[in-house]
Amino acid sequence: MVAEPILLDRHRPPSTLPLLDWTTLADAFETACLLRCMPPPAAPRQRLVRLPARPATIEFNREEAARRTRQLLDRLDIPVRHERAVGGLRRRYELHRLDVPREHRSAYVAMVENGWHRGRRELLGGPVPGASTARRLRRTGLAAAAWRAALLAGGRHVRRHILGVRITDRELAAVLVRGAALLDVPAMLRPGTGCYLVSVAHGPDRDRILHHAGEETAHRPVA
Repeated sequence: MVAEPILLDRHRPPSTLPLLDWTTLADAFETACLLRCMPPPAAPRQRLVRLPARPATIEFNREEAARRTRQLLDRLDIPVRHERAVGGLRRRYELHRLDVPREHRSAYVAMVENGWHRGRRELLGGPVPGASTARRLRRTGLAAAAWRAALLAGGRHVRRHILGVRITDRELAAVLVRGAALLDVPAMLRPGTGCYLVSVAHGPDRDRILHHAGEETAHRPVA
């Protein structure tokens, strides 16, 4: 497993965030990972080290990612409008836009930020001495949620010898590397031009990641 240590030691979560039950945490964390898969808005001449803003309007170019995000927000009691637009002339493309109503945006931002901080801490904080079997299983559930989000919304990089995802968010890249380790899969992190490539080997490692990533949606189909 190859990772840059700095990726694993940034943005310690505030201690004042309200606690979330494990089911809510898993949904909020996966939502946050889906949003972090999307490229940040262009900001020339500015390089700010901070969490990306949570836009009230979310755009995906993959229907599966939009549907999954809508399902998760629905389970978090955050209403959202889903619109589909088709564009392009010679090359047609679809854009799926999710819009959170104004009166629910504060709750939406707070839930997603809380889910990200709590989930990231569980995955990157290392094993907890005396942690119960249930907690260890829930940590693997968070790892699976991160990979599910990346495979749905990230840039897939598939070759004969690897399964990879391109991620622009360095913290999410670190979460994927650590998450793979929790799923007993070694992952490789490779910086690229404007992104990070996180990959696992073809064969049993790839199959294990795909199995865990598809487990939750197999039991609770995407709406």
